[in-house]
Amino acid sequence: MKSLQDALKHKVGLGTAPLGNMFRDVPEEEARETIQTAWDEGVRYFDTAPFYGAGLAEMRVGDVLSKYNRDDYVLSTKVGRYMTDETEENAGLFEHGRNNKVITDYTEDATKRSIEQSLERLQTDRLDMVFVHDVSPDFHGDEWVAKFEEARTGAFRVLSRLREEGVIRSWGLGVNTTEPIELAMELEETRPDVCLSATQYTLLQHDRALQRMMTMAEEKDVDIVVGSPYNSGVLFGGDHYNYEKAGADIIGRVNQLKEIGDKYDVPLKAAALQFSTAHPAVKSVIPGSTRPDRIKEDLEMIQREIPKAFWDELVERGFISPLAPLPI
Repeated sequence: MKSLQDALKHKVGLGTAPLGNMFRDVPEEEARETIQTAWDEGVRYFDTAPFYGAGLAEMRVGDVLSKYNRDDYVLSTKVGRYMTDETEENAGLFEHGRNNKVITDYTEDATKRSIEQSLERLQTDRLDMVFVHDVSPDFHGDEWVAKFEEARTGAFRVLSRLREEGVIRSWGLGVNTTEPIELAMELEETRPDVCLSATQYTLLQHDRALQRMMTMAEEKDVDIVVGSPYNSGVLFGGDHYNYEKAGADIIGRVNQLKEIGDKYDVPLKAAALQFSTAHPAVKSVIPGSTRPDRIKEDLEMIQREIPKAFWDELVERGFISPLAPLPI
């Protein structure tokens, strides 16, 4: 069975949120080709979740990966949501996904049900890592602390037990803010050993993560997987920032970064991937895509040589914190 470190090629895995029809209706053939291209290019870590298109991303991942030896790749998914046979009208990020009703629930029974459903959709008998999904202010507002407590007494305990029994290798949180990960790392009874931090440790946004989360991760030996390293695409020319339409201030900042990149012949994709993976707590970065050619490009970009002067200028002009480890 591969460890996460063994499974990674240049620290790059594949995030599959876009394959759940995030923002658009992705044709089945295009989705399958994207996953297949990642495999053919040597990617052996795949992250998914029930939330991604009401199970659509998991189904697509399972369809492609089920033909390979399960010991040859690392798979992570998430709990906190499960599907019912009821249908509902879709809205939001995954309005083009399946229309099965999605129930948000972090209790013990719901966690078990979520895992059972994921195993079926992924066509596998085991999971390597499981993340408790979106126990965070951006999804639950002021109720997030109550949801965190529900997860602490439910999902956290189930996953800790499964880890002790060897059913899963690792567990943690998968969120778009830093506070829940920090809070979980302070627990004694049920402490995570790997967390997925999306959008928070990127070239464009990292100050808050550096202040506390990344330092704690190193101190407590918690691995970090960086999700959405392009902040939902804005760093490579997209119009979404952290899963919403990017504002003029963000677009302006990206354009300034691009000007500096052009000066040194550094694509922002290369800078983004290499910045996120330079921190010693980060074990993997999982950019997502629905375009097969972008998978190849990601693997090329993380190996691209970047001059020290580029990083120096970003620090001098305040685009990168002087506290951030750099890939020099």
